[in-house]
Amino acid sequence: MSTTGTTDREAAGPWGARDGRETAGRLLRAATRSGAHLVAEAAALVQGWAVLADPIAGAVYSTPASAAADGVHAAAAPQEHPYCVQLPAAGAVLVLAPAPTTPAEHTGHVAATTAALLEVRGQRAAELRGEQMRLHTTLIRLLLAGHTSVVTETLGRNTTTAAEPLGRNTTTTAEGPGGNRLTHVTVYRLAGADIPAAHQVLWRAVRPSLDPYADACTLLGRLDGELVVAELHHGADDGRVLRLVSRVSERHRLLAGMAGPLPLAEMSTAHSGAAAARHSATPDRRIVPADAVGTSRLAPLLPTVPYARWAESVLRPLAPAHRHLLLVWLRTGSKPRAAAALGLSAGTVRARIRELARLLGADLEDATVRAHLLLALRAPGPDDGGTAPLPPGPSPHRLKVLPDGLLDTEAARSWAYGLVGGLEPHLRIALACWLRHHARTAPAAAELHVHRTTLTSWLGRCAEHLAQNLADATVRAELHLALRATRNGPDDPAALPRRGGRTYRRL
Repeated sequence: MSTTGTTDREAAGPWGARDGRETAGRLLRAATRSGAHLVAEAAALVQGWAVLADPIAGAVYSTPASAAADGVHAAAAPQEHPYCVQLPAAGAVLVLAPAPTTPAEHTGHVAATTAALLEVRGQRAAELRGEQMRLHTTLIRLLLAGHTSVVTETLGRNTTTAAEPLGRNTTTTAEGPGGNRLTHVTVYRLAGADIPAAHQVLWRAVRPSLDPYADACTLLGRLDGELVVAELHHGADDGRVLRLVSRVSERHRLLAGMAGPLPLAEMSTAHSGAAAARHSATPDRRIVPADAVGTSRLAPLLPTVPYARWAESVLRPLAPAHRHLLLVWLRTGSKPRAAAALGLSAGTVRARIRELARLLGADLEDATVRAHLLLALRAPGPDDGGTAPLPPGPSPHRLKVLPDGLLDTEAARSWAYGLVGGLEPHLRIALACWLRHHARTAPAAAELHVHRTTLTSWLGRCAEHLAQNLADATVRAELHLALRATRNGPDDPAALPRRGGRTYRRL
């Protein structure tokens, strides 16, 4: 952000011609207005440019705006900018580039005074930060409870809820350009050991950048040990907060999921979708979008009309809320994780899944049924080129067996061989058994009659050979389908190649 600072005809000339108290007074008056005015005044006094650079957010304030990139680069590589004066200020770096005619003593005085005033503003903001963070958490809880109008009205009335750590008087409003209200939300859920520090860093990084984006408001809160970021905006998400969350996740070794943009009324859906996506995150891919979870290379290969008609038929007894619960459960891979994502108790989720199993007429504890159900939930709907909804009534199809012509096509077989082809027989049998036991190592090892350590080693080799993340429930569902599509006989633990006792023989 850049602002125009006060000019001074007496800025030029030797240091002795200046009044140090007048310089300090000008900086103090600018500091009472905002951090941006303070940095702009410093730039005017040294007749050059000034930037306050943050390691995560980049340029917090810049005068002129075109100097932002130079300021950030100077803060990161000071040895390459010897003409710049740099001082730490409120957790960031103040960079001043004076004019060649500005005396060094004067530049040093301006830099030291500006940095001190920024520190004072930062301390004042820190005193208010706790109250502001609690307000943000309350607003997020209200959104999750469905009170969207209360939140947007609160944001519209409260012009100081977003006061940032460096003290800028940021105005937050529920009205976008042209009077359009904030209508959509993008949700991020972060988990890890360093959540408190990440919260502080992300707060610093996000709040100063709100002002240039009057059509957006970002809320940050800690709920149940997680860091939740809800970006309220009008329509599309510009990706600004996503970039900041990605940097913070890498710096503090967090795993994150994101969902949206979705209408504000669907905040709870976005919240649970972000949690489901986070369970697919890995240290190599620390932030995962919800629309990438469960996306399959198989679904586009299936014939659209029979696929969509079969999916609509088997899911006919379920309401949209039922389907959402099942999708979160299948994506997270367990009922406790689904309960945490949905904000329900584990007992409630178990009871609802038992009721859904009755409605579907299927055993949802069967690995094949789960894989087929996830495939059905991925099917295109009427808006995606699928078939029109079928009328109410009993389903002619069952989840245990797929209809002919769906997964037994040449394209599906090629996909399956490309995914699991080349696995050694003992690895294939072990993987199939482990998947049937829903990724539980102990019962799978008992059925295979091998030690748990042996099975764990084999699964590691499977993951390396397949280049897949076996911790991802949706990946496991696809592998289960691929193994069934490519088997020449039963992947029976009794057929595991052996050489006496509990060892095996490689073929």
